[in-house]
Amino acid sequence: MDYLQAILIAIVEGLTEYLPVSSTAHMIFTSSFFGIQEDEFVKLFQVSIQFGAILAVVVLYWKKFFDFSKINFYIKLACAVIPALVLGKLFDDTIDEVLGNPIPIAIVLIIGGIVLLFIDGRFHSPTVAHEEDITLKKAVTIGFWQCLAMMPGTSRSAASIIGGMQQGLTRETAAEFSFFLAVPTMLAVTTYSLFLKTYEVSQLKGYELLTQSSENMKMFFLGNIVAFVVAIIAIKFFIGIIKKYGFKPWGYYRIVAGVILLAYFSLNK
Repeated sequence: MDYLQAILIAIVEGLTEYLPVSSTAHMIFTSSFFGIQEDEFVKLFQVSIQFGAILAVVVLYWKKFFDFSKINFYIKLACAVIPALVLGKLFDDTIDEVLGNPIPIAIVLIIGGIVLLFIDGRFHSPTVAHEEDITLKKAVTIGFWQCLAMMPGTSRSAASIIGGMQQGLTRETAAEFSFFLAVPTMLAVTTYSLFLKTYEVSQLKGYELLTQSSENMKMFFLGNIVAFVVAIIAIKFFIGIIKKYGFKPWGYYRIVAGVILLAYFSLNK
């Protein structure tokens, strides 16, 4: 992977991490389409640049994240992320196997798009319009919904937003809580990938892969900076779209993208 390819993947990560379209699927498809070799460093890079996307949420909602007088906010996020941490660890190897096959991921992309076409009309009369009104039980339930995104192509954002709406949250509140929940979730995934996970081929930890060369380190920092800037733009754009149009535009996008990608990878096996 060269610097231009690293920037391209980081742009895709920043654009799609908080949209209901699956950032993992888009990065896999981008790597395949542009002939980026899926070695261990590339896999680590795709996960580790989520840190830049995490910082985008923290910066945009810094008043919320640094208001230490509201301890309930931190408790809700901590409890909501537990299901993903436990199940993510249990199914880590299975997830890695699925990541190597883009066809089922494209199919899931299409199925998720169909779901989004009907989601706005499914949940009527939301009762929760502010994060402060989300109970601990609702937060944990949304955390379990988020676990659906362990199937690549599902979209963590889509799963948690739908879970929020199922729990009575308005579209905007569900989207914002999804952003908040992403921070501890992705921070945990990034930390695990960098410091705890041993990669099979090299038998190295993630940070050891990064420090193997100065090129790897430069790509890591460059990727996180690009993902951070692009994610800030994407979050503001997404909130505006769902306020005005709901989730149908993203549903149509997923279906079209999924069909194109399914055809492309089926013909290029």
